[in-house]
Amino acid sequence: MKLILKQPSPRQREFLRADTRFIAYGGARGGGKSWAVRQKALLMALRYDGIRLLLLRRSYPELRENHILPLRHMAEPVADYKELEKTLVFHNGSRLKFGYCASEGDTLQYQGQEYDVIFLDEATQFTEYQFSTLTACLRGANPFPKRMYFTCNPGGVGHSWVKRLFVDKEYRGVENPADYTFIPARVYDNKVLMESDPGYVKMLQSLPKGLREAWLEGKWDQFAGQFFPEFQEDTHVCQPFSIPVSWRRYFAMDYGLDMLAGYFIALSPEGKAVVYREIYESGLIVSQAAQRILDCHEPVECFLAPPDLWNRRQDTGRSVAEIFAQKGIWLERAENARESGWMDLKEWLRPGENGPALRVFPCCHNLIRSLQALRFDPNGGGDAAKEPHEVTHAPDALRYFAAGRPRPPKPEELRPLREDFHFKGEKKHDRVWAI
Repeated sequence: MKLILKQPSPRQREFLRADTRFIAYGGARGGGKSWAVRQKALLMALRYDGIRLLLLRRSYPELRENHILPLRHMAEPVADYKELEKTLVFHNGSRLKFGYCASEGDTLQYQGQEYDVIFLDEATQFTEYQFSTLTACLRGANPFPKRMYFTCNPGGVGHSWVKRLFVDKEYRGVENPADYTFIPARVYDNKVLMESDPGYVKMLQSLPKGLREAWLEGKWDQFAGQFFPEFQEDTHVCQPFSIPVSWRRYFAMDYGLDMLAGYFIALSPEGKAVVYREIYESGLIVSQAAQRILDCHEPVECFLAPPDLWNRRQDTGRSVAEIFAQKGIWLERAENARESGWMDLKEWLRPGENGPALRVFPCCHNLIRSLQALRFDPNGGGDAAKEPHEVTHAPDALRYFAAGRPRPPKPEELRPLREDFHFKGEKKHDRVWAI
């Protein structure tokens, strides 16, 4: 029997032909992502006898409606569906298994299993931990291609890692840029939908700003549920400049063994702040974290840190603050009321007649990325979400600065700078005043 497939759109054709290890398709709503996934799964199952494929969604109801039912119908001439196994078994020996991962713990059911191809539909609904865990299943001692296919829209718990890999193209460690392909698509690329449901386009066009830019235009800097929609790169990220020595300098940090997120911030006499240097490193024990800050040789007046760093550790009986003090860094306890702290930070970011009160140098890319990725707490209220945890460190550090009511220097507090005092990277004729 013959299996007749519909003609893809030009963007869908790009997706079907892509052959790198990681391939993402989407951006805006209505680009025909789910259809492309179903076609690719069928084509690969028929092309490679005995290939093993896995198609995942966040929840089973979504999986059933979007993929299981349509694929059972499409593949009926060439495959049989096994309800108990949730698997399409093709007559040539290929297998397409359907699965879901509602939580990070659900990924454990796939550990030890081998798949040649994995489809992660609506990838931004998966955490980076889920994605990383599933990549370990992409293996097999056979000649079949080893690939992961992703569909995605801006927003969701996985917004940050999808944007980093496929939109910003920022790679870490052993990540190979040649392994990643991103195919952007908008509703206007889906001619079938445009003709059959023109009202869908009008609905997207009528959405409020931010949501419209994400869902209609596929912009990744704004999305539904974004905690800091006021943060805009063209407004808040400025070109580096020589910071006058008359500006008061602060260091605000969020610290744990999983991450030291620290920021050097300068405050002008007019009350304008600039975040000019970033430390963003994981795996540092307390003494190493303190030394990492000291190695920056910045003339900081005040080190702001969360209250939990004064808690005594069970293993040593000493607090993080004590160990920092022994290294010569005297921490000051920052206010940790979350909602009021976020409101303080939003005031700093609010664009005024003369621009925002706080700007960021481009070198602080983890702060920029995290401010854009942070979402509202799904339980409501005025708090930010605590997941994904990786994007909370940098905003928390900046919140401690804002909540600390930083005080700009006053003229009477300035004094001539000693000639033997050294500011790294500044010219001697700029060294006129010190705090």
